[in-house]
Amino acid sequence: MNHRPKKKFGQNFLKDQSVIDAILHAADLDQDSRVVEIGPGLGALTHELCARAGSLTVFEIDPDLVAHWSEIAPSNMALHQGDVLKSSWTDLLKHPPYSMVANLPYNISSQVVFKLLDHHQLFNRLVLMFQKEVADRLKALPGTKDYGILSVLCRLHFDIRQVVAVPPGAFYPAPKVQSSVLRFVPLSKPRCQVEDESLLRKLVKAAFGQRRKTLLNALSSGGFQKEDIHRICLHNDIDVKRRGETLSLEEFVALANDFANLEPAAADSETAPRS
Repeated sequence: MNHRPKKKFGQNFLKDQSVIDAILHAADLDQDSRVVEIGPGLGALTHELCARAGSLTVFEIDPDLVAHWSEIAPSNMALHQGDVLKSSWTDLLKHPPYSMVANLPYNISSQVVFKLLDHHQLFNRLVLMFQKEVADRLKALPGTKDYGILSVLCRLHFDIRQVVAVPPGAFYPAPKVQSSVLRFVPLSKPRCQVEDESLLRKLVKAAFGQRRKTLLNALSSGGFQKEDIHRICLHNDIDVKRRGETLSLEEFVALANDFANLEPAAADSETAPRS
């Protein structure tokens, strides 16, 4: 196919067979596998997925590539046109579990991860390509410069490891950044018991919203009350002068669970730590 890559869709097409082989090995597919791919592109990976899996569901936003795949799609491929971020995965992926295997468009990769967190129960394996700096954040540990929101939230539901480092020359056109393939294995249950996952996200986002701020100031800027922050941090033996990037997942969950269990209208005189 004679197709000019479109920057607005983040199109850098994978062409290196050794990288494709590493992805397929990590995906460990068979004829019982149901696979999801975001952005089939020119098909270097897609054709291999169709050959190995029982079924392949692909999401493509580029009308030119949709037309191309509509003409040549194998019988076990289901093609969905449109923005994968706006698509209803629960309506389209009705027979879980699925494996997601994809060279993600880098301009939406973080947003895809947030959507995966919302739908983690649909998947039993993810093998995904990221820009290296995003991959480093996803697998970062507390106290490191790469540790951030996605580091914390992904650890709640996944074990993550690197599959292969990918140089710019593995793509057409070659991007200006290094890339990395990661393998996510969903946990059978969350690593920590969370009372309210949406509240946990709010807490983590607030903690990392301004990295130079202390936990007290960052959380208060994020809408949490200072008196509650003091009391709950004391209850969990966490210094309010710490910064968000020093807290582990377990510490974030402990704080979030205490916030979730706050009395709706605490008395003004209540100053003692909650037990």
